[in-house]
Amino acid sequence: MTTSTSAPETAQDTHAHVDPAAQVADTSARAGSVPVQTRSERLRSYEPADFGVPTGREVNWKHTPLNRLKPLLAPAAVNDGVTVEVTAGSEFVGAPLKIGHAPRGEFFVPEDLPAAIAWQGAAEALHVRVPREAEVAEPIVIEITGAGADRRADGHFVIEALEHSKATVVLRHAGSAQYAQNVEIIARDGANLTVVTVQQWNDDAIHAAAHQTRVDRDATVRHVVVSFGGGVVRVNPNLELSGAGSNGEMYGLAFSDAGQHLESQVYLHHKGVETVGDVLYKGALQGESARTVWIGDVLIGPDATGTDSYEANRNLVLTNGARADSIPNLEIQTGDIKGAGHASATGRFDDEQLFYLQARGISEEEARRLVVLGFLAETVQKIGVPSLEEELTALIEKELAEGADPIGAGA
Repeated sequence: MTTSTSAPETAQDTHAHVDPAAQVADTSARAGSVPVQTRSERLRSYEPADFGVPTGREVNWKHTPLNRLKPLLAPAAVNDGVTVEVTAGSEFVGAPLKIGHAPRGEFFVPEDLPAAIAWQGAAEALHVRVPREAEVAEPIVIEITGAGADRRADGHFVIEALEHSKATVVLRHAGSAQYAQNVEIIARDGANLTVVTVQQWNDDAIHAAAHQTRVDRDATVRHVVVSFGGGVVRVNPNLELSGAGSNGEMYGLAFSDAGQHLESQVYLHHKGVETVGDVLYKGALQGESARTVWIGDVLIGPDATGTDSYEANRNLVLTNGARADSIPNLEIQTGDIKGAGHASATGRFDDEQLFYLQARGISEEEARRLVVLGFLAETVQKIGVPSLEEELTALIEKELAEGADPIGAGA
């Protein structure tokens, strides 16, 4: 084991022109000889050519198996690798958004090559729009189904919660595909929005996703990443607390089996005053070459006075041969904050916990099951959708039942 620490309104009236060039951050840093380390200073561009093909030496690529992700580093010849269906809440889907039609591009600017390719390759973006002051009781569900491991696709989604609205949006991924995806999330003043992305791909799927979120004044966004399936799954969420009093909750759960690479590079930017951020990602790993990567960057900007922020990553290694990389980073540009911190921990089963349970008549197999469920339940319970929480708990049970021999078993 190796561990690193450190009556819905429609979208037809939103087609104002957006100039993508005006959205791109200063890219002068890439011209220098010193590699860019800070997340906020990385190149951002809508043009794939601006990024070049990654070599694996770049700070945002050095933990990713680029040889397996190679199909997503070039444009799709035919964009037919997935089908997209809104299976619940279709009344909240407006007209598709082409490039240049707001709110597409209002906040989103690609941070890496697959995201820039997906921006150009997705001719139209699916637009979920929750009306002002609407409270949507049931989740809006979008099913993304892969058509085959050799099929390529690019996708872009815009999820917009208007002022003082409340809703949950679930993105579900299944089947097999080579899929590059962008998700743009905007919570306007006073909105309360939950976005959950669930990856239940087949083992031969590859998926690279960039999620970028802006949270306006007094709004709250809960963003949850759940990854169980896929050969290589890289979901990178970026959340900006731009408005005063805004709140961001970023949670994640990964269960990696033999041969799987599950990765998230998380970025939380406190920009407005009196903002609150909470980041918690948990991972479980079992099987030879099971791999998880978590990189957490928190930036508290110079104007983000009164900030309260915390990020943590916890990993539980269930078998020999698994590897979890965990790298938390915290950058503070003002001294006037309420608090900020980060933590990371990776380890195997606690033998004392197992002994305690076995001493009370519980079998070793059942004791291990209870420890893992207890470890991951904290993240599952933060989703706030009971039916989905039950489903994910059942998936954890299934993963454990199909797992490899645990560390210390039979010793």
